[in-house]
Amino acid sequence: MTIRVIIVDDQAMVRAGFAALLAAQPDIDVVGEAPDGRRGVEAARSAHPDVVLMDVRMPELDGLAAAREILRPPAGVTHRPKVLMLTTFDVDDYVYEALRAGASGFLLKDAPPADLIAAVRVVAAGEALLAPSVTRRLIADFAASRPAPRRDTAALRLNGLTPRETEVLELIARGLSNQEIAESLVLAEQTVKTHIGRVLAKLDLRDRAQAVVFAYESGLVTPGSA
Repeated sequence: MTIRVIIVDDQAMVRAGFAALLAAQPDIDVVGEAPDGRRGVEAARSAHPDVVLMDVRMPELDGLAAAREILRPPAGVTHRPKVLMLTTFDVDDYVYEALRAGASGFLLKDAPPADLIAAVRVVAAGEALLAPSVTRRLIADFAASRPAPRRDTAALRLNGLTPRETEVLELIARGLSNQEIAESLVLAEQTVKTHIGRVLAKLDLRDRAQAVVFAYESGLVTPGSA
């Protein structure tokens, strides 16, 4: 199956470079581009991509606001693509908020080409892009800096999980893959996938990225412990 992608970035050379790289892959089709967040939302609504590569800082509408509009569409709009944020270290705060809004992860704009291609495939498959490990560290830092209003509510929601599901959520937040979780808990990998599905359903989370954010906000995992 071909992965449909749109690229939203205010730098024409970045859009052209990413488009050429991705379009050269046999399983990826670049179906649109946009120079700002507002037109990025319009492109997402009209082209129905599987993945949106979204820059954070742009005119008209920044990437965070655009991601919110795409991931929380108005009534009548049913298509919700995956959003992969493109960023640099100086906008990490925006990235954290984007993950909370439902983005599936983020990638540094100077990442190697192979990483970009792999990221699109990972996100299109429904997984969250949480590598490299700096991602988890950043999420932990920002979760720790925003303790109050959400922590009590999030902790209460944890009560709906079984002990095993809680263990799985903690290991997701520590950055373990399904295979690593299976080895750690001495379970079959398919069983781990079942537990993850139940965790996401019970907590009303979109994917692993939001699961990591939730684990820190609820206090299940504390900054520095991962």
